[in-house]
Amino acid sequence: MEMIIAIGCDHAGVELKGKIRSLLETAGITVQDFGTNNSTSVDYPDFGAKVSSMVSKNEAARGILICGTGIGMSIVANKFKGVRAALCHDTYTARMSRLHNDSNILVIGSRIVSPDIIEDIVNEWLKTDFEGGRHTKRLQKITEIEDLGGYNK
Repeated sequence: MEMIIAIGCDHAGVELKGKIRSLLETAGITVQDFGTNNSTSVDYPDFGAKVSSMVSKNEAARGILICGTGIGMSIVANKFKGVRAALCHDTYTARMSRLHNDSNILVIGSRIVSPDIIEDIVNEWLKTDFEGGRHTKRLQKITEIEDLGGYNK
């Protein structure tokens, strides 16, 4: 089965998105690019929502989102049912986000993470499988919270 990865960014992540897109395509992964494609200021929720919706609806296996810090995109992405977006700063956080949390959206802060390690972060995230076991129960608890509409309902 072909892996499809949805990718998106705001104006702060355009250059990094291009680098990641090239990396993915070179690896034979189909990329659906939801923009933005230039440095004109935009609202990150617009692009985060497009990618997160694709992952939530299982129209893309995974997603990658980029903004200046990664915080805004993380907040947006985790509003979508079934999305487990993880803000990663290095290969360790990328690996653990997959191993223990089965993350399906990788979020990167373009102004935080060194461009020199981006390829390593993405590759680690792509190659790491979910460990399951005790972590499955924890993910089920997150799903139950989503199904209730949050703790306050």
